[in-house]
Amino acid sequence: MPRVTRKQIAEQDGYSLRQHANFRLGADAVTAALAAFPEVAAITLIGSVARPLWRERSPFSPFRQHGIDILHYCKDVDLAVWLDHLDGLAALNRARSKGVQRLSAERNVGVAHHQVEIFIFRAGSNDYLGRLCTFSTCPKGKRECLVPGCGQTKLLRQHEGFVFWPDGLGEDRSIRLYERGNGIVRRAAEGVGT
Repeated sequence: MPRVTRKQIAEQDGYSLRQHANFRLGADAVTAALAAFPEVAAITLIGSVARPLWRERSPFSPFRQHGIDILHYCKDVDLAVWLDHLDGLAALNRARSKGVQRLSAERNVGVAHHQVEIFIFRAGSNDYLGRLCTFSTCPKGKRECLVPGCGQTKLLRQHEGFVFWPDGLGEDRSIRLYERGNGIVRRAAEGVGT
């Protein structure tokens, strides 16, 4: 079994830090794009990108084989979005794509539209309704579209067995980015670090 060097650990940690920073920029870009819609009441960054990175047992070889802890690797951006109504999900889906395209063009930062998960909530409550689908049509005819309730509202995706845990919206686990009436209240990229 090959030995893991400090340099390899530092490189992996550096990659995780860059990914975390890029995803925070992605959160800001998509928030700016979604904030233009009158039905958007609020946007909050949630999930692992909302928190400082922590050390954990690596899922990657050879770090895993040696029991080496590295910085958490974020796989996507999670945004909670509160909406007054669900009539404009297709336009919100396009805005997500345009937001990350603009980030790529202006800052040369690559975040794919499908890496920005948008959790939809009813405005004025924490009632989770589903996720904004990344497909351009609904139903798309994919296996994911067969989940009960998926597409009942066009482009509102359901995940089988998924339950949103309300503590995911806790102040220690989230960053409010936008509030209707106040505009952008914070930029996710301002809080990057470990």
